[in-house]
Amino acid sequence: MPALFQPFTLKDVTLRNRIAVPPMCQYSAIDGLVNDWHLVHLAGLARGGAGLVIVEATAVSPEGRITPNCTGLWNDVQAQALMPAVEAIKAAGAVPGIQIGHAGRKASANRPWDGDDHIPEGDARCWQTIAPSAIPFGANLPKVPKAMTPDDIARVRSDFKAAALRARDAGFRWLELHFAHGYLGQSFFSTHSNQRDDAYGGNLENRCRFLLETLDAVREVWPENLPLTARFGVIEYDGRDDETLAESVELAKQLKSHGLDLLNVSIGFSTPTARIPWAPGFLAPIAERVRRESGLPVASAWGFDDPEIAQGAVADEQLDLVMIGRAHLANPHWPYAAARKLGVERAAWMLPAPYAHWLQSYGGGS
Repeated sequence: MPALFQPFTLKDVTLRNRIAVPPMCQYSAIDGLVNDWHLVHLAGLARGGAGLVIVEATAVSPEGRITPNCTGLWNDVQAQALMPAVEAIKAAGAVPGIQIGHAGRKASANRPWDGDDHIPEGDARCWQTIAPSAIPFGANLPKVPKAMTPDDIARVRSDFKAAALRARDAGFRWLELHFAHGYLGQSFFSTHSNQRDDAYGGNLENRCRFLLETLDAVREVWPENLPLTARFGVIEYDGRDDETLAESVELAKQLKSHGLDLLNVSIGFSTPTARIPWAPGFLAPIAERVRRESGLPVASAWGFDDPEIAQGAVADEQLDLVMIGRAHLANPHWPYAAARKLGVERAAWMLPAPYAHWLQSYGGGS
């Protein structure tokens, strides 16, 4: 059996293979509530054969949304609305996960197809953004955020904890903290966005503090037997890559010592001037270094949609899981297609019986 289709166990959770559907924002919620669109979307992805399906970036507070149409987990009604999606993912044989986060200075934005820019001041949909320092991201996101006070930091930390508790009670079995992509967690770590002179800024120890304290708060309520993971941008491609990656490895070691179970390795996206060398599987060697030096299992996305590249990354022990995003939107049965390409016998039987029977019976499952 190819490495990509071997089970993966983390804590008390076993994935049927090494393929995960990462969080992909649908920007289709109203007041943070998921709806029929999300239910059909997530159930379809789970039926395709992936081992893990992670619900999109879900805000821990209204101010933490990227756009007004992002999902939320800051109240119990939102948690209840997610329960049918949890059950649909489980019924399809996948593990239900959710990513919780706070968009920080990138919040209060229009949906990508509506401009992907900050909502103008004076628009009723606009709200005040917050960040470690009053430094705008720039480019299409020029809004100057409010520098967070110690009380703000404590409040957001509590919001993460409360959202994690709701995720637990809604039945999710895999939790991912969104500390990547220039959002709030990444902003505390990055010198592009953090110029504080208190205990949360300056040297590496201080810039890691918010992430570690937030992890500690979530660890208090998230079950010890279930995976607690994070997505983090370990590199910025801003000309300081060696230094940033070394600091990120040190952070990964600390996250592990504080109870993190897996790191989803990504890009920082903390500056619009980054020069990212997009290529198939280009983060695999970087993820492998994080895995080797930190001792954490790792996952990664970006360019693993070719089954042979995904298989190679797992077989060569660069990654424990591959995150397949946009390719799943193009083909929700990507795992089945990958299995066929990699020569898995009777590949159709990874699909639900109403599909598998007909595909296998008429020669489409070999």
